Amino acid sequence: MMRHALVIIVAICAISSCNESPQKYYTDLLKEWIGKEVRFPDNPVFTIQGEDTVLFKLEKDYKILTYTDSLGCTSCKLQLGSWQQFMTKIDTSSVRILFFFSPEKRRDIVSTLKAYAFTYPVCIDERKELDRLNHFPTESGGQTFLLDKDNKILAMGNPIHNPRVKDLYLKIIQEENASAEAVKPMTTASIDRTSIMDMGTFDWRQKQTTAFTLTNTGDKPLAIEMVDTSCGCIEVKYDKEPVRPGGKVTLHVTYKADQPEYFSKTLTVYCNAEEAPLRLTVKGYAE
Repeated sequence: MMRHALVIIVAICAISSCNESPQKYYTDLLKEWIGKEVRFPDNPVFTIQGEDTVLFKLEKDYKILTYTDSLGCTSCKLQLGSWQQFMTKIDTSSVRILFFFSPEKRRDIVSTLKAYAFTYPVCIDERKELDRLNHFPTESGGQTFLLDKDNKILAMGNPIHNPRVKDLYLKIIQEENASAEAVKPMTTASIDRTSIMDMGTFDWRQKQTTAFTLTNTGDKPLAIEMVDTSCGCIEVKYDKEPVRPGGKVTLHVTYKADQPEYFSKTLTVYCNAEEAPLRLTVKGYAE
């Protein structure tokens, strides 16, 4: 995994206050942390906006762990809006994102979560148990990690603060899955009408919905691995179950404009079809 080391060093330096010898510092940091197992507290409690407790299992093929301490501007560190957009690009069937916050005052985190309408489960670790078990670096660039299924660190750096780290995380996940994907049975697929859907002209304050239907035209089950969108303003929902030969799956697409504008957004469907990835477009004018 050290083949990614230089990229990680550059990415972390770009978002941190580097000291007088940044490359040596982060090279040493990587040597210390890459391959290390992260230890989690027993039965950590996850809540929605600091209120409703939820059952949230840690087990996944990959985990992105981000830890936030009470030093500095908490809201600046969190960037919850950016996390929400990033999470639309992650295949949640194989990747779990773990938020551990250790605030000085619980109410500060709770108010921030509510302000961003952030409803993803988080652990408010007031006793700082996670940090006590692992002794994370004090710089924020060293407090976010990509973990494998055994909680061993594959890479480090915050994908929200730097797009190069984000691309690196996604690349590592894709590379690690490459051999498994190579042996997946392939099929073929077709789109019902057109790959470009025009939503027309509408009031920008109103959500717009449309749908694409994929048909499995091959002789093996069709499995959609993930749907990537070019913008967080697009939400896509679909049945995650494999589609039998001759069967169909509908992608329900919702667009919510942030302002009046003409838009043309792309959806990229990753699946085991020979034509994949499939690229779909929704466009229109929100006035």
